[in-house]
Amino acid sequence: MKELTGLDAMALAELVRRREVKPIELVDDAIERIERVNPALNAVVTPMYDLARRAASEPLPEGPFTGVPFLMKDLMASYAGVRMTFGSRFLRDYVPDHDSELVARHKKAGLICLGKTNTPELGILPTTESHFLGAAHNPWDTNRSTGGSSGGSAAAVAAGIVPMAHANDGGGSIRIPASCCGIFGLKPTRARITLAPDYGDIQGGIVIEHAVTRSVRDSAALLDATAGPSIGDPYRAPPQTRPYVQEVGADPGRLRIGFLRGPATEGAPIDPECIAAVDDAVKLCADLGHQVEEASPTLDVGRLTQAFMVLWSSGGAQRVEGLSLLMGRKPEPDELEPLTWAIAEIGQSQTAATYLMAWTLLHKASREFAAFFVDYDLWLTPTLAEPPLPLGTLESTPENPLHGLFRSGPYAQFTPICNVAGNPAMSVPLYWNAAGLPIGVQFVAGFGEEATLFRLASQLEQARPWADRHPPVWAGTH
Repeated sequence: MKELTGLDAMALAELVRRREVKPIELVDDAIERIERVNPALNAVVTPMYDLARRAASEPLPEGPFTGVPFLMKDLMASYAGVRMTFGSRFLRDYVPDHDSELVARHKKAGLICLGKTNTPELGILPTTESHFLGAAHNPWDTNRSTGGSSGGSAAAVAAGIVPMAHANDGGGSIRIPASCCGIFGLKPTRARITLAPDYGDIQGGIVIEHAVTRSVRDSAALLDATAGPSIGDPYRAPPQTRPYVQEVGADPGRLRIGFLRGPATEGAPIDPECIAAVDDAVKLCADLGHQVEEASPTLDVGRLTQAFMVLWSSGGAQRVEGLSLLMGRKPEPDELEPLTWAIAEIGQSQTAATYLMAWTLLHKASREFAAFFVDYDLWLTPTLAEPPLPLGTLESTPENPLHGLFRSGPYAQFTPICNVAGNPAMSVPLYWNAAGLPIGVQFVAGFGEEATLFRLASQLEQARPWADRHPPVWAGTH
């Protein structure tokens, strides 16, 4: 089965359809890969082997991914009967009694979940180093961060455990770990995937579900299988014109791409290697015939950052309150990390007027952002301002509980605007530095324009293939 390790999910599903391999064989092979490389990565934190083997041994739905092994992030999406911790000691005994609609759609697509992946506490930081679950390690350098908050999923995909894994994004949590781990990560348009039944939206719609993948077509086909509203959703994304998988390989035409080489926030540092990754992508896009020029949206980033922090801290307070209701009690002091307590305290101090004014400013920024896409099809930026960070860089302490939050702002300065505005965005792995670390670049499209991203992504993937680049920790190595 070793030769199957590098195949994407659609290729594995095709082998199952042709009866060249059985789902139980794929499941057992993937479990063996987890057992072999997870000790070095700590990517999978809750095995679901018995459930997976039972599902693989029974008739499966006929979907686009029938029999394909999959992993779920240990945050937000509920899987009935399986512990979900949100990366927190406080949730160590929480077991949901229902599937989220997203999980139901995963199952209908034929996916078989093998386990839950590592995440920071409540998904707060752009690194995956919770006190409860321990640090996830980057397969390109195990002393480096995987990014966050979908770091366990990204590490598992990058290491070849599974071809794709569940992820979600409230400020960059799909794109950041995709950049750090050298894989593809697309954040869809706001409300493209329902959050039912547990949420209508989260913090005004900044959070969106999807996945990290090695191939572009897997991301597109999975979005086809999971997109769409559910009963009672407060709003929905613009409808797609055709299946996203049909956009893969379609001619993108001559795209108008504006790019940013400098910082998004005035005075914020940006590593020269991240600028080099943008320059490399600019040249590649120009070589492919696209119109590329230095241009960026006009935004008051300082005011935008302040407003986003009001939203983020208020959301932190709301999450602690919501989880207290879920558990039927308040957390003890040692059941949440110092950073989580500090953010919740700031959030509790915000007035309703401050919160609503922050959203007024964020909506204004969203309109300014949307105006950019009248003249340009895409905006190209670094995904992150630095290569993957050494583990511990964002660690907070009781003496300095907000260190991780304040250090994260400059590091992840390019991603949150897409959550505020709701635009689709992707991190594409086109560049590795001299130390062998991946450095992704971000492409942002107009609201509802995932099709444009998939067309360009597949063109970039063909011109600069990345799936055959394997990290030192690779599940295909015996």
